Amino acid sequence: MSSELKGESIVILDNGGQFTHLIANSLRRFSQVRTEIRVADTPAEELEEYGGIILSGSPYSIYEEDSPQVDNKIFNLPVPILGLCYGMHQIALHYGGKVKRTGRKEYGYARLKVRTRDPIFKGLPRSQRVWMSHGDSVTSLPEGFRVIGSTSGCPIAAFSDPVRRRWGLQFHPEVEDTRWGDDILFNFARVICGLEGRWTVENFTDMILKNIREEVGEKEVLSLVSGGVDSTVVAALLLRALPPEKVYSIHINTGLMRKNESEEVIVALKALGIKNLIYRDRSDLFLKRLEGVHDPEEKRKIIGELFVELVEEEARRLNLEDWLLAQGTLYPDTIESGATKYSDVIKTHHNRVNIILRMIEEGRVIEPVHELYKAEVREVGRALGLPEEIVERHPFPGPGLGIRYLCLSEEKAEEYWREAHRAEEGIREGGRVEDIFYSHKVRLKGYRVLPIKSVGVKGDARSYDLPLAVWIEDAPTVRMQRRMKLAATEITGVLPEINRVVLILSPDEIGEPENYPVYIKRERVELLRELDWVVTENLKSMNLYRRIWQFPTIITPVRIGESDPLIVLRPIKSKRAMTAESYPLPLRFLRKVLKSFERVGGRIAVGLDLTSKPPGTIEWE
Repeated sequence: MSSELKGESIVILDNGGQFTHLIANSLRRFSQVRTEIRVADTPAEELEEYGGIILSGSPYSIYEEDSPQVDNKIFNLPVPILGLCYGMHQIALHYGGKVKRTGRKEYGYARLKVRTRDPIFKGLPRSQRVWMSHGDSVTSLPEGFRVIGSTSGCPIAAFSDPVRRRWGLQFHPEVEDTRWGDDILFNFARVICGLEGRWTVENFTDMILKNIREEVGEKEVLSLVSGGVDSTVVAALLLRALPPEKVYSIHINTGLMRKNESEEVIVALKALGIKNLIYRDRSDLFLKRLEGVHDPEEKRKIIGELFVELVEEEARRLNLEDWLLAQGTLYPDTIESGATKYSDVIKTHHNRVNIILRMIEEGRVIEPVHELYKAEVREVGRALGLPEEIVERHPFPGPGLGIRYLCLSEEKAEEYWREAHRAEEGIREGGRVEDIFYSHKVRLKGYRVLPIKSVGVKGDARSYDLPLAVWIEDAPTVRMQRRMKLAATEITGVLPEINRVVLILSPDEIGEPENYPVYIKRERVELLRELDWVVTENLKSMNLYRRIWQFPTIITPVRIGESDPLIVLRPIKSKRAMTAESYPLPLRFLRKVLKSFERVGGRIAVGLDLTSKPPGTIEWE
């Protein structure tokens, strides 16, 4: 790479944070600046020609054994350096400051007060909403540094030394929840580092097409196409980059698809002009392989491995010897699967199971959009001329309804029941829940800890914790849901055993939640499919579909009183999937869905997940 290109680039040293690529995404999208991501301990001599350096967050505490370390010689470079969260701690310790675990973890929104004029806050309000996810904090400034921003829970939330050109932020400007985060990163890249900004989605698309041609060479490509925007954009890229006879697009009906999904996908793929389109209905095989399996990680691995097995079967049928597997893998998939050096495994995505990783090592997998987020993939899709109904489809995971169907073994049912009761006793003794809801003007009727667990992420690390179910006195209006979302953020911050808050819409009366053993069964999949369809059709009829980024409907192995099973609604507002917040639903929509659910499933319990990501992932598994 030329010195000129490096000089117009920001290099991000990856400490394993969940949001590392969000930094790159923001700089490309908002600041039009080229970015590179390198491992944390990249030698300083390889970084001296870059226009600026950013140190990312991390799932580690700065004092943990094996925590990420940078080459300290980078601090001798005359290059502007910005540290985010853990990266701020690295700067503080290097220059003689102190970092401590204060005993108070912060997850979610905070109000930043800008204390003094500084170029990183140029043109921005003195009070602004920021987003926190940390357990450690800087407690003593290094010599030569000054406090430039504080929150009520973090007195040193931002510092700088403009002489040595060093900045640190305890909050995360890269996530969309920080109101002026893109502007802060813009100020670092364009004002402090003085970069011009030359990156566009068009030239990035051209680069992807060039990379595909170079990587594929004379090989054939077998592309798994679920019909979602990611895999469809990959199929379109392959068709644009390669001769059509070299590309085989395979759609597999797993029996875990949404209602009418496969039929609609085949029509859409034919409209793209795909020459070699292969459709296989392997519902029976997928459901059989999942019999008796309850662990979510095991379900994902079985589904991912079976996809590869079926692709290899097609390759043999077609007499293909030298071929590549194409996937619509996005960057959040690799991050949550723990694929970078210091990142924690949140959950293993089906496109990151061991057999896929082996194929990647062997050079048999091509993933053209693996550095992108959903919003960027949609931009690429538009640049390729794909229709809006494809580009704007709600994300749907490769394992389909299989990860929205929570299973439980008899052993785990007993274990979670005991954990839930112990947790509820401790929470009631503490008395925090009532106080938190009261402070947010929510009249709480009661609450129960649900005897089921779901995946979450706290401080860049995986959590597998219990949900808190709550009943309220008032109607769940949009305003009330917004209040409860704030309360949920506070509750998950102060109760370590809780990673979700679920508002119970039905039954009205507080009931005792019970769990029970259950595995994948065709009849229960059909019920979930119908309920999911009810939600989608009501979203479309009320013009809500495009306002909501994703809307998982989850079936749980829990009953509340006589209402069985508990169905959880998870409406999500997000742009890049690394962070998200619950979307407040109109009361009229909720009432219509509840009536339709009763017609389809009889007397069932219904809850509304109000949890932000983090600490709750978008999907429960």
